[in-house]
Amino acid sequence: MAEALPAGLSGQPPEKLESLWPAWVKSRDAEIRERLMGGDEDTIVNFLLFGTTFTHEPRLTSAQVRMLAGNSAEADGKEAAEKFRQLVGRRIQDLVNGMAAPGNNERLFFARKVAERKGIRFTDETARKQAAKYVLENYLRVLKEQKSYQQALAAAKSLDDPTEEFAGRSKLYKDRGLSLDTSLPPDFALEVALAAMRDRGAFAAGSVRRVGIIGPGLDFTDKQEGYDFYPTQTVQPFAVMDSLLRLKVARAEELQVLTLDLSRRVNDHIERSRRAAVQGRGYTIQLPRDPSRGWKSELVVYWERFGDQIGNAAKPVAVPASLQGTILRAVRVQPEFVRAMRAIDLNVVLQREEVPAGAKFDLLIATNILVYYDTFEQSLALTNIQSMLRPGGFLLTNNLLLELPSLKMKSVDYVSVEYSSRESDGDQIVWYRREP
Repeated sequence: MAEALPAGLSGQPPEKLESLWPAWVKSRDAEIRERLMGGDEDTIVNFLLFGTTFTHEPRLTSAQVRMLAGNSAEADGKEAAEKFRQLVGRRIQDLVNGMAAPGNNERLFFARKVAERKGIRFTDETARKQAAKYVLENYLRVLKEQKSYQQALAAAKSLDDPTEEFAGRSKLYKDRGLSLDTSLPPDFALEVALAAMRDRGAFAAGSVRRVGIIGPGLDFTDKQEGYDFYPTQTVQPFAVMDSLLRLKVARAEELQVLTLDLSRRVNDHIERSRRAAVQGRGYTIQLPRDPSRGWKSELVVYWERFGDQIGNAAKPVAVPASLQGTILRAVRVQPEFVRAMRAIDLNVVLQREEVPAGAKFDLLIATNILVYYDTFEQSLALTNIQSMLRPGGFLLTNNLLLELPSLKMKSVDYVSVEYSSRESDGDQIVWYRREP
């Protein structure tokens, strides 16, 4: 991969690479973990635009944000954009006021901690102005990045080659901060893929016992809608358990799920939940749905039955008045399924879990994770994934990865899943098999 090697490694002979490698890995691991700060700042921008717990101002819509990112040149577009900018200004002021006095709002408290890491102390009016400037700069940065992502996607689409377009989208965020926010639809796509794999003979009944979720996520603000009116939660580990049991390719008493993440916030959240489950407490997941998004009927059915294999219906929290029309249901996951989880601090690009052959994973999941890396780092991750899988085990991902001749990871098939009739609202889930 000489042409794909990063600075510090490119142009070096093999014997030199061998000696440089340990120091490069240590340095790169620190750099990747530092990208979590950028992801936290992206999350706070989503909180600014879509949050309801710190302001009475109306939320922006995804379409409005795309228009702002596009810098419409039309007169009507400019007038609308100016109104949105004024709205954002008012929301920034409300957010900064909330960060200065967060009370028991966990998201405002976290936003304050992120700002404090940048030296902002909220001690007086001058500090609040500094905080407002910091939030505005990050908002403008995100708009600029969104414009560049739109341009990159348009360029990939113009190739008129679905495979090349998929490959381009699979590295779209290689320079972006590592965000933890997730949404429910990719979990539906995973269930569709798992069902196809079962039907095509990849899984026998009850054959999946050890599962790893790479980057399980922690919803500070839902990635699609920015909901912030319920406690932060992780969904994908439970979604995968639920699907495996529904499809009868796993048995509840044998199923183990490990989460592999480099975020201390994610790992601490999962371990706290696990300790609570040891004390007999379950885990409540809030499941909002906005009917105006026009989900396909299959996705709606998935949302309606989510959790029926691992828990029971629970009373949802109240939906804010500003979100009337949003439908909310909740599931209380039974403690035994929460106890079946364990969190491991791991940077999959540069690290792997070392276990005996009999304890390797049957299945690894990585959705919206590898998109944050370039071809070289994706290939490193695939090497580590191969090492952690048993022979015949599978990786499921919504990224198209380079299949190096030196690796035993080979793509088998894929499914395309539409979430709604909106353009590009869907996913392709590819499964890779570790050959013997």
